[in-house]
Amino acid sequence: MENFAITIARQYGSGGRTVGKMLAEKLAVPFYDKQIIQMASDESGIDVKLFGQVEGGMSVKPSLFNKSGLYKGDLIPPTDKGFISDENLFNYQAKVVTDLADKESCVIVGRCVNYVFKDRPNTLRVFVHAPWDFRVEKSRGKISGGDEEIEKFLRKDDKRKQEYYRRFAGGDWSDATNYDLCLNAGKMGFEKCVEAILAQMEVMGIGK
Repeated sequence: MENFAITIARQYGSGGRTVGKMLAEKLAVPFYDKQIIQMASDESGIDVKLFGQVEGGMSVKPSLFNKSGLYKGDLIPPTDKGFISDENLFNYQAKVVTDLADKESCVIVGRCVNYVFKDRPNTLRVFVHAPWDFRVEKSRGKISGGDEEIEKFLRKDDKRKQEYYRRFAGGDWSDATNYDLCLNAGKMGFEKCVEAILAQMEVMGIGK
């Protein structure tokens, strides 16, 4: 069996990360999320805080080489001024997830991996979303403050993810055409989402 990769993009509060973890456990494969940032830092030698800043929407340094910002797959060497540019930080994360998928089957959450793996065989790209009220409810306890603060956070996070995706992948982060499968976790529930992903893997012949 060839290695397979399941990529999961998700709205905050939709439960996409939970679905990803449940899926990884079901498939008995590794699950990767925020640890990718540390791995990219270790790989490049660049301070992990800089990776966090770019992901959080704070620009570190625009690239002098890649004006469009879209991922091209090339790393900028340490001797060049663009080494710690936003684009190169993204490139290192893309290299890490690519190396991981080359080495083993896995489930990867976030970081525009659906775009990085858009032409990769044996890959299923999933987007998990949910109704607004569901997202607010699931965010309680994770975000301090009342519903007004939670809703403000969710709008800001959606905007951040959209801008991040547009910058490094182009297009619309929530556009269904960027994915192979879109799931409404609020209506389906997490277990049914996992079942739907497994069924889609069967249809596409992934993991065989």
